[in-house]
Amino acid sequence: MKKLERSDIQNLYEYEKARPDFRNAVMALKRHRRIGVGRHISLVFENRETLKFQIQEMIRAERLVDDAKIDEEIRVYNQLIPDAHELSATLLLEITEPGEIKPALDRFQGIDSGDRVYFEFGEGDRVPAQFEAGHSREDRISAVQYVRFAFTARQQEGFKDPKTSVALVVDHPGFEARTVLTPEQRAALRRDFEETSAGVGGTAAP
Repeated sequence: MKKLERSDIQNLYEYEKARPDFRNAVMALKRHRRIGVGRHISLVFENRETLKFQIQEMIRAERLVDDAKIDEEIRVYNQLIPDAHELSATLLLEITEPGEIKPALDRFQGIDSGDRVYFEFGEGDRVPAQFEAGHSREDRISAVQYVRFAFTARQQEGFKDPKTSVALVVDHPGFEARTVLTPEQRAALRRDFEETSAGVGGTAAP
């Protein structure tokens, strides 16, 4: 998937005029890109448009006009754009009860190690999440995690097969859940494969 460039980003004045329509379009796009797994976990699968929106909102919130600072935001968010044959997501640990936040987050310790989060399809085929480092410590885990799912060519074809059920699974001692993707969700993520294959990135493993 092609990385975002400075020319893709509007200045504050231009964005303010375009924001209502762009925001509505991104919210509609996210409708099938946000997948809940159980009560406390959601994954929002990112692409150029969702990340462009995040950059524009950051520029708006921080009132950024300095080119160097805007370029830095682009650099940071570009790291979340999936490479060839990958899906990329923001994983959210969603605990809304104020008194339960720390105890609930503590239960998720270790979710970013091993194969605790994965796609499952076909005859037990699994694609585990690869967590970005630096978002947890031995005694604390962040409620926002960034993950990638790297598919082989064979796994990608299995994911695309409409006759094959595809599920997102969390298998953790403190939390177990499974969500079967809808046809609309699968169609949205299949488009990511098509874009990453057409863009710049690595090649799939055989």
